[in-house]
Amino acid sequence: MRLGVDVGGTFTDLLLHDEMTGRVWQSKTPSTPQDQSIGVAEGVRLICEKAGIAPKDLEMVLHGTTVATNAVLEGKGARVGLLTSEGFEYVLHLAKSWTPGPLFGWIVMDKPTPLATLDDTRGIPERISAKGEIVRDLDEEAATKIIDELCTSGIEALTISLMHSYANSIHEQRLRDIVAERYPSIPVSLSSDILPEFREYDRTITTVMNDYVRPIMTRYLDRIEGRLAANEVRSHLHIVRSDGGLMSAKAAGDRPVHTVLSGPAGGVTSTAMVSKRTGYDLLAFDMGGTSTDVSVIIDGKPTISRSTEVGAFPAKVPTMDVRSVGAGGGSIAEVSDLTRSLRVGPRSAGAQPGPVCYSRGGTEPTVSDANAVLGYLPPVLLSGDMSLDIEAARKAIQTIGDKLGLSVESAAKGILQIANEVMLGALRVITVQRGLDPRDFGILAFGGAGPLHANAMSALLGCYPCVVPNNAGVLSALGFLESEFKNEFVQTFIRSSRDIEPAMIWDRFAELATRGRAWLDEQEVADADRRLIYTLDLRYEQQGYEVSVEIDAGLVAGAGALEPVFDQFHGLHERLYGVRFHVPVEIVALRVVAVGATPPVDQQPLTGGDHDLSAALIETRPAWFDDAWVDTPNYDRAKLAVGTKIPGPAIIRQYDSTTVLLPRHFAEVDQFGNLLIWPADKGN
Repeated sequence: MRLGVDVGGTFTDLLLHDEMTGRVWQSKTPSTPQDQSIGVAEGVRLICEKAGIAPKDLEMVLHGTTVATNAVLEGKGARVGLLTSEGFEYVLHLAKSWTPGPLFGWIVMDKPTPLATLDDTRGIPERISAKGEIVRDLDEEAATKIIDELCTSGIEALTISLMHSYANSIHEQRLRDIVAERYPSIPVSLSSDILPEFREYDRTITTVMNDYVRPIMTRYLDRIEGRLAANEVRSHLHIVRSDGGLMSAKAAGDRPVHTVLSGPAGGVTSTAMVSKRTGYDLLAFDMGGTSTDVSVIIDGKPTISRSTEVGAFPAKVPTMDVRSVGAGGGSIAEVSDLTRSLRVGPRSAGAQPGPVCYSRGGTEPTVSDANAVLGYLPPVLLSGDMSLDIEAARKAIQTIGDKLGLSVESAAKGILQIANEVMLGALRVITVQRGLDPRDFGILAFGGAGPLHANAMSALLGCYPCVVPNNAGVLSALGFLESEFKNEFVQTFIRSSRDIEPAMIWDRFAELATRGRAWLDEQEVADADRRLIYTLDLRYEQQGYEVSVEIDAGLVAGAGALEPVFDQFHGLHERLYGVRFHVPVEIVALRVVAVGATPPVDQQPLTGGDHDLSAALIETRPAWFDDAWVDTPNYDRAKLAVGTKIPGPAIIRQYDSTTVLLPRHFAEVDQFGNLLIWPADKGN
């Protein structure tokens, strides 16, 4: 029994998988923003009751969390002290010396306050060169006085990030030992541990961010493990990383910066699995209660980025390449007093008080209220566990209509159109702005609100099929169950191809591989489930950025020549950028990714059944299509057999989400239970 838990802004989604029978159970419970662990514990109790098992029967709990992300976005992290090399105290203020553009844009720049203030930053007398040579010995006496002053000032965590520590970490390690001897209660992060790479600002801000969220994450993990233990859950808790991998709760407490995009990672992982099964390149479209996350899947593989941004700050950690916008089911609609224009989001009603139709105290109209008013959401959700107050939603939407001189239906339609345009902008960024034609992709809709809007997004972009998976509302939780243990080990090593000996590369790969195997031992991954992935970061000399080239493990084991690797780089560079240069190649960094496989969530092809739609008909209700009320059939998705075709317009209901099928479209159930939505003319 493995359980995936995804905490969203409005609902906490849970999916339980029985490896023996292949059966799955779903559950959704309101999130508890004041303490996410409360909602998680309640969800675990509910889903165990639904499955008829005791919590102690759970073998693994896999959890995606937004605790680290929220701490940075809301500015509610810990007070962090920073030790850096003397003379480099302004590293976080200077950053990359970037301003928002020409024409005096910098004059109105609202520069964010660094996560470690200048008052809490100290310079340490020492210096190491880029080659790892000690230029100036560490002055331990002066360093001890500085540490005493800083650690008694009230800081909650301490970051040590010295110049060129990626090449030689001896000074960072000695400073850590001094702090541990004198102030053992203060958590310490070393940049040479968190990000042993060159580029001092990226290394420093990433390590500071780790400490900024570390005390909060540690307290959260302690609470959730305590609540799970109180509910007799005896299994290990694992946290999903931003790159879709898994890490133990202890590792997440030590390195929470690797969880900043933990939540969206599960959905991207599941989208990749659906892409492999269906054979379609897909755009992942995850619309929840507070935000929408989108990404691209090509050839069944997600794009992994080496860096991301959390609010105004970069974080150089491996992440799924996801673009997020503040549009979700709980996004609030309002009319600007200045321009009299309609705006939707990014403010959200969240889980508390939630949309007006949820009857939890919400008073401001939201996207979900608009869907309810137009008949797209049924009067009851979650198989009858939750009722919607449609009349209250109408009154809320009417306040928008009154300000704009529109009927309640036109106001609701306008709210949905604006929300769709916001989400469309994110989809254009990951496709058109990257040279990809969205018409070459299908779109996979998931999240509680995704299937409500996905058909409209497909029509706007021209990308088909629109795929709605069987577990659309809890697909991110399913993705956690399909995640693998993963960790990356890096060493910066800058050398030109003109004067490099292959042994210098293979020996360093061997050292990184040893660290990777040791980490897999800590995660208790069986030998048969292990693999190591080797990559080199390469660039042409005088280039500013590098390209990662994966190296065959056989070449590493054979310790052969490097020419095949350089040839591979030339071809990859030409494929990515349309050009190859006849200049020397420069090696920048070596990476080893340690991967531990987990049991797959097998989804066997389904067999056909009765294609009679009348057996699946729940009721016929009015819904707003083409500016008129249309009697629209509402179908029970669980009763739609493989091969069944559903003409639009229609509403297709299931426990965890609702799908809107537009006029002039049809949906067909494929062999894996996915709904494939196509334009009607394709069926002719």
